Amino acid sequence: MTTEPSPAVHALWDAYIAATGVEATFEPWWFGNDADVAEQTQLARLVSDGPKRATTSLLADYERDGEALPVVGDHGVVVDGEGVPLCIARTTRVDIAPFGEVSEEFAWVEGEGDRSLRHWREAHRRFFATEGTPIDDRSLVVLQRFDVVWPPRSGADSR
Repeated sequence: MTTEPSPAVHALWDAYIAATGVEATFEPWWFGNDADVAEQTQLARLVSDGPKRATTSLLADYERDGEALPVVGDHGVVVDGEGVPLCIARTTRVDIAPFGEVSEEFAWVEGEGDRSLRHWREAHRRFFATEGTPIDDRSLVVLQRFDVVWPPRSGADSR
């Protein structure tokens, strides 16, 4: 996945800014293995259409890459595996914790699989191993929560 935002990504962002007056910047957000377009699309749809309101990263990856940690208020245009923008999300909370101390509640909010902590642990151990970083219960993870803020939903389902 490229990080260069497409014209469609910019158009969605511009519509959000015009409608809300928010003064912010954004990054394209995608989830999953960089080489697995289907997984990226599935996870992006869980954000735009479903229960996914959190994501997990390794603290060591941020440190290795010299990348800033997410902060509350960060915005991301969520894109699928083809780079098509689906929605805009805003970070609401960021915590750092040992992998072995992640809660059942966080696994539920991350919204993947059956949403259990067991599934969350298995899926993340597998994912990080395929990315070249096997982890253990002491490995520090970044737990990022977010809300979908655009496009607006109508009626009782409003976000």
